[in-house]
Amino acid sequence: MSIKVGSRIFAPRPFTTLLTLVLIAMLISLGRWQLRRADEKRVLFDSFAAGTDATRLIDLGTPRLPRYQHIEASGHYDQARQILIDNMVNADRAGYFVITPFALTDGGWVLVNRGWVPLGASRAVRPTIPVTSDTRQLRGRADNLPSPGIQLGTRATLAPPYPVVAAFPSHAELAQLLGESSWTKATDLVLLDPAEPDGYVRNWAAPGFPPMRHIGYAVQWFALALTLFVIYVVTNLRRDAELTT
Repeated sequence: MSIKVGSRIFAPRPFTTLLTLVLIAMLISLGRWQLRRADEKRVLFDSFAAGTDATRLIDLGTPRLPRYQHIEASGHYDQARQILIDNMVNADRAGYFVITPFALTDGGWVLVNRGWVPLGASRAVRPTIPVTSDTRQLRGRADNLPSPGIQLGTRATLAPPYPVVAAFPSHAELAQLLGESSWTKATDLVLLDPAEPDGYVRNWAAPGFPPMRHIGYAVQWFALALTLFVIYVVTNLRRDAELTT
C-alpha cells in the first residue's frame, strides 16, 4: 500500500504496520485502564470523606455497612487473643497492625484495628500491646482487612501463642484461629478513631494513589500512543527516489 503525500509517498511495510497497531492498541488499553482506576479511586476517596457524616451503632444483627461508614459499638476487648498483621509500613518504617477482637455487649464479635506499631529489633521480639478488658463504647470506621496485591506461596495455618503474627490473613482464617463463629455482618474490621484510647499510630486514609495520579498515568499512556503513531508516519514517508533505489 502506498499513498502520495505531496512530494513524498507514504509506503509502510505490512509487518511495521501490524506491530505499530498492536502497540498502539496496548497503550490505549493501558490508558483506559488507568481512567477506570481513577473512577474507582474517586468513589473510594469520596466514600472515605463521607464516612463520618453519620454514625451507626452496630451489634450482632447489624447488616453489612458501606466501607468507611463511621460506627459505634459497645463491649470489651479480648486482650489475651490479639493478632499482629505483618508487613505494614508507616513513614517508610516496617511494622504491624494491632488487631484486637472486641466482644459485643449483646453477643458476637468484631475485629478492631488499634493502629500501627513499629517492628522491634527483630521479628522474634514481639511488641507489647496491652489493653484493658473493661466495658467501653468504641468508635471507628468500617473497613476490610488489609489484602496483598498478589498472593504468593502456600499460606501457613495460624496458631497460638498470642499475639499471633500473620501476613494478610482473611477474616475466615482469623475466625478459625480464634475459634469464634458469631461475628457481626456490619464490617470485617473497625479502624479505631484516632481520638479513641488504647490505640497506636492511626493515620487512616483511603488506600492507594489519589484519582489524579491515575489520570496522569492515563495521559502518559495516551501520549506514548500518539508519539508512536507520529513516529510510524514519519519513518514511512519516503521520497520517490528512495522507493526506486
